[in-house]
Amino acid sequence: MSSARLAWFLAAACVVPVLSAAEPKEAPLSQVKADVEAGKAILVDVREKREWDAGHVEGAIFLPLRDIADGLTKEEAAKLPREKIVYLHCAIGLRAASAGELLEEQGYQVRPLDVDWNALVKAGFAKAKD
Repeated sequence: MSSARLAWFLAAACVVPVLSAAEPKEAPLSQVKADVEAGKAILVDVREKREWDAGHVEGAIFLPLRDIADGLTKEEAAKLPREKIVYLHCAIGLRAASAGELLEEQGYQVRPLDVDWNALVKAGFAKAKD
């Protein structure tokens, strides 16, 4: 996907409310944690590399919005099982919603979250140790 399309998705997320299942959810983080621990779901961090390097949740999959917008490679797609819920998070939910729209179009069960990684840690997710 081109940089122009990625820019459009980011701009749309800032200006136009997302009106679909990919809208950020107010899912209780205890439920998100339980789903991930039970193997019903995966957690995907769609932030940029510098943000991921500054801190992230243990077990989260790093898949920046830019990579999703450019089209998933076979290796990236293999990390996202279609039979599981894909919880997406970023810093405040805008990129998660945009990534959710893209992945939803590809048949994934997405649940964008409107929380950052610090909120996930406070909810009981382990902080990754680098």
